[in-house]
Amino acid sequence: MRHARDGATAAMNAASQVLVARGKVEPQELDHEGVQWGARAREGVWAATKDGNKIHLAIDAAAGDRAATVLRPSLRVFVGVDVDTDIVAQTTSDGIRLVTVVHGPEAPTAFRFPLTLSDGLALDPMPSGGFDVVNLRYGATVGRFYSPWACDSLFRPIRAFYEIEGSILVMRVQHEGAAYPVVADPHYSVAG
Repeated sequence: MRHARDGATAAMNAASQVLVARGKVEPQELDHEGVQWGARAREGVWAATKDGNKIHLAIDAAAGDRAATVLRPSLRVFVGVDVDTDIVAQTTSDGIRLVTVVHGPEAPTAFRFPLTLSDGLALDPMPSGGFDVVNLRYGATVGRFYSPWACDSLFRPIRAFYEIEGSILVMRVQHEGAAYPVVADPHYSVAG
């Protein structure tokens, strides 16, 4: 348990340093009744949509299915989900964030998040690089994956973007030559 707690602390410190200095308003961490976390990375998270449906987003833990180190009900860390990679998972006032912390050049550049949508929901790509979750019956946006961003420890922007591979949301982070750690941010929100 000590190793997991030390790894969680290191991931939190790395993420905090970049997020604080980034200078943008960050989503507020808060319990949200529409969010339910699994205990392990591959169990992921269930999050509500505006129309009362659910989405399920898992973490493809290539290095093995990691248990969460729960720091508080709205904050958990999945240490070592891949080579040199941790994920700080946060419940926000309107959804979830999966702050991906890349610790070194051996880390992958593609991070896979298997996605399951309730029947009648679909993803609609947006010009910003994000995806709206759309209720097909009503044509209404009921959730949103904001376009991902990434930056390194010198607060330089790093190119990050989404691709869809079947039912997997793939975040690509081009961190070659970056000053580590690099922090990238998939963020899902219930459409307001």
